[in-house]
Amino acid sequence: MELKKLYTMQLELDSKIEKQHGLKNQDLVEQKILALLVELGELANETRCFKFWSVKPASEQRVILEEYVDGVHFLLSIGLTLGYTSDIPREVGTKTESLTEQFLSIYELVTLFKEEKQEEPFLVLFATFMELGAMLGFTWDEVENAYMTKNKVNHDRQQQGY
Repeated sequence: MELKKLYTMQLELDSKIEKQHGLKNQDLVEQKILALLVELGELANETRCFKFWSVKPASEQRVILEEYVDGVHFLLSIGLTLGYTSDIPREVGTKTESLTEQFLSIYELVTLFKEEKQEEPFLVLFATFMELGAMLGFTWDEVENAYMTKNKVNHDRQQQGY
């Protein structure tokens, strides 16, 4: 998967946000990691994969994809902040037997990455997140298109004082 275009788009958005909110030269990695964890929880909630007590079905795929792409935004932003902008080799990711296990694996990888903030754990985390997307039934083209759509929404929100 080619991430260069997405990193470029994310850099433009991050720069706009940092300038508009007076955040230049501030270390935002911890906030971005927490934001990633929150978005991961929102995504899990939409899939309902862990809600063994409920018969209500998962949200529509478009809703799940939008939540998934929110995670992509923060992964790209973290990568940019730390200078980890290479393509993600899929073979370094982990794929588990179930969505619940995959979510838990990603939470663990975020925690490990938070402690080290090194490129290798970041690549494993991002690749494992990409595996989650595949498990959810998304192609890379769908993810990329949804990212572009959400990126535009995020730019519009900044224009409107979000």
